[in-house]
Amino acid sequence: MTKKFVIAGNWKMFKTVAESADFISSLHSLVEGSEQHLLDAVEILVFPPFTALYPVKDLSPIIKTGAQNLHFEDNGAFTGEISPLMLANVVDYVLIGHSERREIFGEPDAHLNKKIKTALKYGFTPILCIGESLAEREAGRTFAKVQTQLDLDLEGLSDEEAAKIVIAYEPIWAIGTGKVATPEQAQEVHAHIREIFKKKFSKKNISQNLKILYGGSVKPNNSHELLSKNDINGVLVGGASLKVADFFAIIQTSFKLAIR
Repeated sequence: MTKKFVIAGNWKMFKTVAESADFISSLHSLVEGSEQHLLDAVEILVFPPFTALYPVKDLSPIIKTGAQNLHFEDNGAFTGEISPLMLANVVDYVLIGHSERREIFGEPDAHLNKKIKTALKYGFTPILCIGESLAEREAGRTFAKVQTQLDLDLEGLSDEEAAKIVIAYEPIWAIGTGKVATPEQAQEVHAHIREIFKKKFSKKNISQNLKILYGGSVKPNNSHELLSKNDINGVLVGGASLKVADFFAIIQTSFKLAIR
């Protein structure tokens, strides 16, 4: 049985254009010799800074790229923002609602809902990030938090649109802290997210086919246990995606688990 994975690296505010190009070229040289059935089973994706997106877009046919953010308007007086028109024919994916965008930059769910709809309109695959804080986890509000985020962020989406979305569960307390949800904790929330989709959208195969990634201090030494869980379809990697060797080690783990 083949289990398909998405292995994504969010570089955040790291890497120059030259460093980004070197990374893509180095990673490509490591993965290009892999057997085709493994490359078919594992989608490799990175989110470079905006400055590097165009320079790296044709460096590897294997490694896809995504934007870390986008504005929901096509253009306008929005200094410092990136419109979907600027990303057209450059990226395949768009990251939406990362906790740093929510927490540091105050992005409300109403804006995230608009961003998802804009991303879909222009043919990008949105990866929607959701997750609870440590206080919410300790108060037993994890399920309620992800339910609220999904209700607000997916408001008004059709079954067809929902089928094109990827979810990344990232408990805020595990992002960049060195802490990581146990594989059992992650699996429990992933299964709950899948159940929410099952109830929210009428077509049964939407929840079954939904890709749900785990993010939060993912490293080579914990990726195997995480990716082994039934409802974990991949990982969104932060710090470990900045080093070619570490990121490739996680990819290799997914290769081993893809065919079993």
